[in-house]
Amino acid sequence: MIDSHCHLDYEPLLSDLSNVIIRSKKVGIKKLLTISTSLESFSRVKELINKDEMIYGTIGIHPHESSKDLIKSELIIKELRENEKIIGIGETGLDFYYNNSEKEKQITSFEEHIKAAVKTNVPLIIHSRSAEDETFEILNKYKDDNIKILMHCFTGSKEFSEKLLTLNSYFSASGIITFKNSNDLRETFKTIPLNRIMIETDSPFLAPVPNRGKKNEPSFIDFTATKLAEVMNVSKSELIKSTSDNFNKLFFN
Repeated sequence: MIDSHCHLDYEPLLSDLSNVIIRSKKVGIKKLLTISTSLESFSRVKELINKDEMIYGTIGIHPHESSKDLIKSELIIKELRENEKIIGIGETGLDFYYNNSEKEKQITSFEEHIKAAVKTNVPLIIHSRSAEDETFEILNKYKDDNIKILMHCFTGSKEFSEKLLTLNSYFSASGIITFKNSNDLRETFKTIPLNRIMIETDSPFLAPVPNRGKKNEPSFIDFTATKLAEVMNVSKSELIKSTSDNFNKLFFN
């Protein structure tokens, strides 16, 4: 298995990293992609990728941090060239759920990340919440650039997924897929081709059932894989192979 999105630089994962890695390997995880959310976060990510061969990282500014940190595409490109285990750009995107006042800053930040992705052919890890139309409108402007897109913790509508598939996007399922009230999301994932799906924890957030309410960690991805295999009507082993192949194809081809 591969956890395509976790935050190992967040507590309680950071201070318990050795045990987190041991438990990850015990359930069969082969790679962990730890995601940058700010410039401060990226400095920790750069240290974490050297802690174990299974850990890879990204560089990016979460939309919630875009009012504090503005990262230029040139800096992203520089860091990618200097760190071979930094394999993705993000977490970036748009989130208008809580506050629209920073909308323009989020869009500016998002476009800087996209420009870096165009120049480097490195995948974008995208967060989109309460911003489906705006997210697609911006990404669609770069359709001819064939940017690599991974929609992190996808909870969007079926219509949004269909539009994103026209951009050859990938979609990552999190522990939310196990929640009792996520029937619509499960129905949407049934319509997404298996060769476009990955799994993630977003740990330490969004722990799957039966650990909902606890601090999440990468080893809990096993519960998400079990549920997603049921949703996709495939065996768990097939689900794990497909999602791992998809990750390796996107990030290492």
